[in-house]
Amino acid sequence: MSREKSDLLRIAEKFETRGKPENIDSHGNGHINDTYLLTCLAAPGESCRYILQRMNHEVFKDPEGLMENITGVTSFLRKKIEENGGDPERETLNVIPLRAGGSYSEEEDGTFWRMYSFVEGADSYDVVERPEDFYESAVAFGHFQKLLAEYPAESLHETIPNFHNTIDRLAKFKKALEADAMKRAGEVKEEIQFVLDRQEDCRVLCDMLASGEIPLRVTHNDTKLNNIMLDHQTGKGICVIDLDTVMPGSALYDYGDSIRFGANTGAEDEKDLSRISCNLELFALYTKGFIEGCGGSLTEKEIKMLPMGAKLMTLECGMRFLTDYLEGDHYFKIHRPEHNLDRCRTQFCMVKDMEDKWDQMQAIVEKYL
Repeated sequence: MSREKSDLLRIAEKFETRGKPENIDSHGNGHINDTYLLTCLAAPGESCRYILQRMNHEVFKDPEGLMENITGVTSFLRKKIEENGGDPERETLNVIPLRAGGSYSEEEDGTFWRMYSFVEGADSYDVVERPEDFYESAVAFGHFQKLLAEYPAESLHETIPNFHNTIDRLAKFKKALEADAMKRAGEVKEEIQFVLDRQEDCRVLCDMLASGEIPLRVTHNDTKLNNIMLDHQTGKGICVIDLDTVMPGSALYDYGDSIRFGANTGAEDEKDLSRISCNLELFALYTKGFIEGCGGSLTEKEIKMLPMGAKLMTLECGMRFLTDYLEGDHYFKIHRPEHNLDRCRTQFCMVKDMEDKWDQMQAIVEKYL
């Protein structure tokens, strides 16, 4: 652990837990925040558990705005879940307030801390091991959209400004290309041209949001399988977690990023590009689950644009990897030379495969209109 247990327990005691904090250990394998599992003695022979997190204020520079987003969204979700006869203790994150009031603690060393109830009887998984899990994640993220359909998305803070603004991502790419700080542009002409050939695509969703052709919605923006808690007994997705990137955006962002990550037949940094493709069975399975989970809350235009969401989120990710490679690998952690270039190539290979399968992807989506 990065801090002494005694210090972590001291911080934990500031929150309204049931019983006295007794033990705390590192938890999970997240790369952004520091996460700990706290055990409290609620009564003789009865313990309860919580998640204590140090928020990474270098990534999320407005902790107050971030926690306003999370408390607003989770409070709204609780009400909706209760109205539907669900269990709000397990079906949404529950923020534990400070004993002195407020949703987070700022320590003397400038760090920021928050606490959630621990969701018992469920786990999250890093990779798609069973198609059923991918389907359940789709239903859960779709249901998340449905529950928050009436939430005023425009009231949310942008915790990472322009995160899925593909026009802005393209501009940053061009700036990196022009500067060519590492003198790498000459090595990657094919990848550069791949982006330049798809400049107009980068405008599509941004323009549709700006014109109102598709609605502004509450979006999660990190819809990987490991951000869904799957129930041990039923295998159902019961709770969406990691709400740091909840922001205003398009439902197509959430859908598209899931397809980018979960329907890819290879690893994100695979060197053998022959292993990379868009698995249409997984694409169809996720599409079915997402639309079912949304429960009629998506517009016809949004459903028709789902393939474009998948393509654009994949193109955007590849563009980000290529931009970082041109700038000297300062954003994404790398474990070998040209790691970001390998990542970029897998994303572009996935985009090209989607383009080759475009008619099939659209036909799959049409079934649900």
